[in-house]
Amino acid sequence: KHEGPLDLRLNPTKGISAAQRIADISLDELEGMLIENSDEPYAYEVAKAVIDSRRREKIETTTRLREIIEKALQFLPAKERKDEIKKCCARTFQALRIDVNSEFEVLDSFLEALPHILKPGGKAAILTFHSGEDRMVKKSFQYYAREGIYSDIAKDVIRPSAKECASNPRARSTKFRWAVRSDVQKYE
Repeated sequence: KHEGPLDLRLNPTKGISAAQRIADISLDELEGMLIENSDEPYAYEVAKAVIDSRRREKIETTTRLREIIEKALQFLPAKERKDEIKKCCARTFQALRIDVNSEFEVLDSFLEALPHILKPGGKAAILTFHSGEDRMVKKSFQYYAREGIYSDIAKDVIRPSAKECASNPRARSTKFRWAVRSDVQKYE
């Protein structure tokens, strides 16, 4: 929405920026990242446009990346183009943020350690903000429940109410899952 450096790191002193990541990534890798990290339906079109633009210039700002995405989606019907561009931009920036911060790797490490740090009978509650994260949490909880590590898990995801979303628009994509550590001490 605003002009700024294309960084996206949670800690700007560690790792590489999104601009640097774009400068070094291949077309196939960028397309895969967009699919895996944000379920982007126009992953190929966006990846190709980014790589083609990168050959002519460095992509260093948020607005320049948005302009590239807008141009890549000009083939869409005019009546749906504006909304699709907005969604595609959100998904593309999300995919890059997840990548430069290794968010899936961090979540995977946490989910693997969670049964070890919960006391017997302890409860874990996790909020996720997109489908990739939610899938990881759901599968982890189901796996450890089958193994007898969790005695109970949320059968269905819990979503915010319409009232909550109205007062907090950021809540609309949130999903809530929980698990209870078994009283059995077999997993130490």
